[in-house]
Amino acid sequence: MSFESLAHSLKKATGLAAIAAASAFVSLPALAGGSASDSAPKPTSSESRPAPTNEAKPIQPQTSESAPTPNEVRPSQSQTSPAAAPQASGGTIVDVAAANRSFKTLTTAVKAAGLTEILSGEGPYTVFAPTDEAFAALPKGTVEMLMKPENKAKLQKVLAYHVLQGAVESSAIKSGSVRTAEGSSVKFDVKGNQVMVNNAKVTSANIKASNGVIHAIDKVILPPDL
Repeated sequence: MSFESLAHSLKKATGLAAIAAASAFVSLPALAGGSASDSAPKPTSSESRPAPTNEAKPIQPQTSESAPTPNEVRPSQSQTSPAAAPQASGGTIVDVAAANRSFKTLTTAVKAAGLTEILSGEGPYTVFAPTDEAFAALPKGTVEMLMKPENKAKLQKVLAYHVLQGAVESSAIKSGSVRTAEGSSVKFDVKGNQVMVNNAKVTSANIKASNGVIHAIDKVILPPDL
């Protein structure tokens, strides 16, 4: 199931008009390689090399926000990813999360929200996954409240706020804002090898899945209206 399906499903469940067509949701300069100048044809030369056949599909930016801001922080080639994790041998985002001992609460929440099928779909997706410790740090009773059937729409909204379109590795993240599947934007702050998503820190990056990538974070991030 595509990212558009995820956004459409959440729009129906929550009644939020803010979750619009997801194909135009990316607000750069937060993702590397997404500006209008990057996508413009490059002049050819007599020494031009053949384009690689396994090049990843770029995430298309909104043209009105494609230009980098003067104070954005761009990761250099010498910067390393935060706590790079071993690559998964296979399985979807849901499978990989379920097999990881740090994501037991997240896996339960995805099932309770009815998002297992969507996040097992084609994607690709990027999930900023709160660890069990991150969920445990929420005020007492919050997790139990969100898991109740009558709060399913609210749980979907929280989880969707952790999902981006495309498989975005940590090296492609820059300081700036990007809209999530929930409809609101998250703010990235990149300093050296540290990546912050709102007030959460990426503690383990680039956990690969067949339909995307997972970055573990140390806090649950919440949409602005919750």
